[in-house]
Amino acid sequence: MKIYLNKINESWIIDRLKQEWIRNNKEITSNNIFSADYVWIIAPWNWRNLTRHFLKNKKVLCSIYHLDEKDLVPDALDEFYKRDKYVDEYHVISKKVIPVLSKLTPKKITFAPFWVNKDIFFNISDKSFIRNEFKIKEDSFLVGSFQRDSEGKDPSLPKLIKGPDQFIEVVQYLNQIHKNLTVILTGKRRDYVISQLKKHSINYKYFEMVNSVNLNKLYNMLDLYIVASRLEGGPQSIVECAISKTPIISTNVGIADIILSEESIFDMNNYSQAKPNIDVAYRNVSKLVIPEGYEEFKNIFKGI
Repeated sequence: MKIYLNKINESWIIDRLKQEWIRNNKEITSNNIFSADYVWIIAPWNWRNLTRHFLKNKKVLCSIYHLDEKDLVPDALDEFYKRDKYVDEYHVISKKVIPVLSKLTPKKITFAPFWVNKDIFFNISDKSFIRNEFKIKEDSFLVGSFQRDSEGKDPSLPKLIKGPDQFIEVVQYLNQIHKNLTVILTGKRRDYVISQLKKHSINYKYFEMVNSVNLNKLYNMLDLYIVASRLEGGPQSIVECAISKTPIISTNVGIADIILSEESIFDMNNYSQAKPNIDVAYRNVSKLVIPEGYEEFKNIFKGI
């Protein structure tokens, strides 16, 4: 069995996951589509970089991360159906995608959350040392958000499926309780959240792009990470928080109800009652740690 993964080269999380797969599964991975038995369209938006002639002669798995309104307009659906002709099976990282995707295609759909690398994301016990390194006061209450929140074409506009407006509402509430609150941001396209934090005079620190070592440190110095999205495939921040034992609460999106305790999942009517449960999250995410986290994907290919 040889698997070829399509090209990405976008400096995004899928690039890292692809490289982790290749590095740890060399015996079943090919860097040449000619010699592959299977093609994994791990980046469905880049499927056209694959030669259609070769797709016809391979078993094809296509990952779909989420489906929102823009994915269901005529142009996007036309692109979906053109790709669907070559797909043998779909992979989703959230069960919430299955009902929508199953209306678009009769192909088999399999759920499997992505793995997590405990060599990159892990708990650091000395929080004071990390805060000192990043010049953060030790008594600060730190709330984290590490995902983009603004539209690409106009960074002043919120990317509403990511829930930045909802994040700001929760942070405003927490700011009334913790007078020493500071929001920790990283990642690109944080324009909307930053503008709102300034508007409401809420302290923040922005580390635009950090390497994986510092990303793990940023997780570890937090008192709370908030996922306030309306729609997600993962997000991968849930598993990264869980494996690093970072306190996290989340809306019921993506894999939140697979990893987090029920008490850690909120909506905009009850966020004040949400409580992190790092023990439950860590226990659940441990099933996804490399190399065990690869097994479900290997089984998918064997069954296509």
